[in-house]
Amino acid sequence: MKTSFPPLKVDPEFRAAVEEILEPGETLSSFMEQSLRLNLERRLGQRDFLARGLASREEARRTGEYYSATEVLDELDAMLSDAELKAGK
Repeated sequence: MKTSFPPLKVDPEFRAAVEEILEPGETLSSFMEQSLRLNLERRLGQRDFLARGLASREEARRTGEYYSATEVLDELDAMLSDAELKAGK
């Protein structure tokens, strides 16, 4: 069962701009729901990214094992090269 959000008050110009870009058959309501879902996914991703970063920082502090930016970038370059070879590029 769907529930409603509170009414959203926006400038008439903003509403007109949004309505202008709606796809055929798309409603303002469906556009708003999709926008909210995408923003929710983005925020959850940000939260998870920060949590992993903070956990990594704590692990580095606990173990005393740190890596320089150069070491990390070199490892990422190697991973990319391997992936490209496997993909036949």
